[in-house]
Amino acid sequence: MNTLRIDRLHPTQMTHGERQIQQKVVAYRALSAHDLEMAIAEKPIVVVLGPGGEPYVIDHHHVTCALARIDVKEVPYVLLRDLSALSRAGFWLTLENNAWVYPYDADGRRVAFKDMPVHMWDAVNDEFRSLAAFVRSSGGYEKTDVPLADFRWADFFRANFARPNDDAQFDALIERALDLARSDAAAGLPGFIGERP
Repeated sequence: MNTLRIDRLHPTQMTHGERQIQQKVVAYRALSAHDLEMAIAEKPIVVVLGPGGEPYVIDHHHVTCALARIDVKEVPYVLLRDLSALSRAGFWLTLENNAWVYPYDADGRRVAFKDMPVHMWDAVNDEFRSLAAFVRSSGGYEKTDVPLADFRWADFFRANFARPNDDAQFDALIERALDLARSDAAAGLPGFIGERP
């Protein structure tokens, strides 16, 4: 399987969930060397090639960041599209038209493509991105193939809750967010399940 160095990879998201990354780091560190190798092989990073043949990650940002933190240098990848012949403007437009980029900061404000993070670890923390992931893993909504679904949930929670300032506030918010995710207010979001039985 072909691999790419993590330090060559560029993110297509302005933010990530730091708590999500930390959770993955703990899980990866608990694995034996063999099991870690298998886990990495089972989840290749999805990339598109941009101007100059530079690889841009369009899926598994958190996995990539977590692996970098445990000193994994290279990851297997799947090449989804070679867009290296496009201009920089054409490249970003194509990414946006395919929902392969999310150029919004931790406050939900749009940023210019020229201000996107350069390296995977340059993305900024968004507590609501982590909250969405924790709510999904707790059964608040289902994983779906809808592009950028977790960001839509993060924005939904951002619009309804104050940003948590510490671990205690974050933990307390999970149950409230679970209830909101199962309520009719979330009915239009991808992966919506509905009221708890």
